Amino acid sequence: MFVNSADDFVNPPELGIAERLIKQVKRGRFMLIPASESTHGNGTHSWGVFWQKELKELLDATAKK
Repeated sequence: MFVNSADDFVNPPELGIAERLIKQVKRGRFMLIPASESTHGNGTHSWGVFWQKELKELLDATAKK
């Protein structure tokens, strides 16, 4: 799972790096968190509240394999 936020200034989503590279990861998934008053730029990826649901879904799906 590759998580990025739309307001990330270190790894700006406009570069398309995540979307391109995640294709190399088996069952990989890219998640772009929309910018909002609650996001924290480059630090948003460390706030689980933004991606915990998606991580749980991924773990549940892979546990069944």
